[in-house]
Amino acid sequence: MRINRIRRIGQAGALVALAALASGPARAQAPVGDPVDLEAMRHRLDAEAENIRALERALAEQHSRLAEERRRLDARRRELDALEARIRGRGPAPGGPAVAVETPQGGASVPVQSAQAGAPAKPVGEAPPDRERPPEVAQIFAEPTVLTPPGKFTLEPSLQYIRATDNRVALVGFSIIPALTIGLIDVRRVARDTYYAALTGRWGATNRLELEAKLPYVYADSSTLTRPLATPSVTDSMFDATGKGIGDLEFAARYQFNRVQADNPVYVGSLRFKTRTGKGPFEVETEPLTGLQKELATGTGFYGLQGGLSVLFPSDPAVFFGGINYTYNFARDVGSGFGRIKPGDILDLNVGLGLALNDRASFSVGYQQSMVSKSSQSGEESAAKRLAPPSSLVLGTARFGVSYRLTAKTLLNFSLGIGVTDDSPDLELTVRVPYTY
Repeated sequence: MRINRIRRIGQAGALVALAALASGPARAQAPVGDPVDLEAMRHRLDAEAENIRALERALAEQHSRLAEERRRLDARRRELDALEARIRGRGPAPGGPAVAVETPQGGASVPVQSAQAGAPAKPVGEAPPDRERPPEVAQIFAEPTVLTPPGKFTLEPSLQYIRATDNRVALVGFSIIPALTIGLIDVRRVARDTYYAALTGRWGATNRLELEAKLPYVYADSSTLTRPLATPSVTDSMFDATGKGIGDLEFAARYQFNRVQADNPVYVGSLRFKTRTGKGPFEVETEPLTGLQKELATGTGFYGLQGGLSVLFPSDPAVFFGGINYTYNFARDVGSGFGRIKPGDILDLNVGLGLALNDRASFSVGYQQSMVSKSSQSGEESAAKRLAPPSSLVLGTARFGVSYRLTAKTLLNFSLGIGVTDDSPDLELTVRVPYTY
């Protein structure tokens, strides 16, 4: 409307100028026979031409403003289309309702229709870019569920507390009937508290590859209550032992096999190598009379290699995840008359569910089961240093976790593990604070 008004004003000015030239008031007022004042007419023409040029400049300025308003409106349309696509999760839907957009200059709201009625369905705006990283959930298993972004470095200090108790009954003798035993019965109750303070560093080598190194420090305290039955002794014996030092250094690599797209599952493979930098159980002294360790070990004493596969399945607003890991422990001659010992291998299975509470907090719940195969002993070990007959173990743990984003680069992760089988630790508490540089 303003453009048409400006055009009409320009046309009116031109008509006025032409009328003044043809039969204007100057000719009517001038006496017949007087010479025409060409200089005055030239001044009037110059003034009218200047007015026309001013109107043209104003018109060009209005055109420029209109083009700028159109660009801003197009940008707002694209922002609304991208927002609608992110909300829907699968891209923009054609034929959506009109959305009122207020112009930046305070003008009237302009309705924006994602698709015209009756028109063929067409995608509106730009689809959100495909994500390269899996969804972020609270970490409750040893394997993190989110890879480090490429070129970024994550430093994660952590503290873990494990409480384990075990009641052991040893029978040496003959059982005639279930209620009558001839021999020696030894009852022991073992309680152990272990603290793991670890410093973990993770580096995102590419969009799909992550490298990790972990250095733990271990402090362990054990109390053993023993009381021989069916003997003249009626007093309990308490034996305490502690151990502290560097644990087993670990190195790991993880690779994400596919991209994160909509609700498709994400597969992450991992490979971990465990050293034996900590003091092993066969490297500590034992009490000759009881056979108990005077000092607790801070490591396993054996090299181990673990391969695994994790799967994440986003299903807004939840994320289902699970994994399988297999750890192979390498045999070695431990010396001291024990010969060559091969620890049992470990098969881990875990499954869980993560739920985002808001843009900062998430909650996870899951279950982990570890099946440990039998250990073996070979070589020229002496009869006095032969280990007890090995048996397989089944460790089941229910896990719960909460994650809270303190800042854009810092997370606070807390997890709780409760043993559900006899061989599992009673309680596991873990606090992690990863910081990304």
